Amino acid sequence: MGLFSFLKNAGASLFGGHKSETKKAAPATPAAPSALDQLENAQLAMRLTNHVTQLGLKVSNLSITVDDDKATIHGEAATQSEKEKVILAVGNVAGIATVDDQMTVAAPAPEVAPEPEAVFYTVVKGDTLSKIAKTHYGNAMKYPVIFEANKPMLKDPDLIYPGQVLRIPPIS
Repeated sequence: MGLFSFLKNAGASLFGGHKSETKKAAPATPAAPSALDQLENAQLAMRLTNHVTQLGLKVSNLSITVDDDKATIHGEAATQSEKEKVILAVGNVAGIATVDDQMTVAAPAPEVAPEPEAVFYTVVKGDTLSKIAKTHYGNAMKYPVIFEANKPMLKDPDLIYPGQVLRIPPIS
């Protein structure tokens, strides 16, 4: 559980424009959200929930709320990697700058060791999955590990972009 930061304008523009793209400069004193802001937040939350569902990510009792550029996720993921993928699926969307992870992970069977957490890595200009694998694993040919760890968000190992956040799982 915790807060995860993303580049607000680097994510996939899955849903057309987001209200933050058309907002004027923020007022000096914060105002209560207008009814229109609340409606836009609710619509984006619904679209994010549909996005997670369409990716086939398994979360029981999934609930996403949006407050301007912050998404809060509740629910129970089947595994640690599934939980991390949900965080990335939501955070790698244009208009979302912060994801507040309030999810839990289903308790594994007693004979199964808990899954270790992955490292999150933000792609920079010039990165490739091979280059990232070389940095994190010492072997560029381990790029399929990173690609598989980021499915279904990644459809092609050559299609990553600066600002995108990826899971880098530990390898044994």
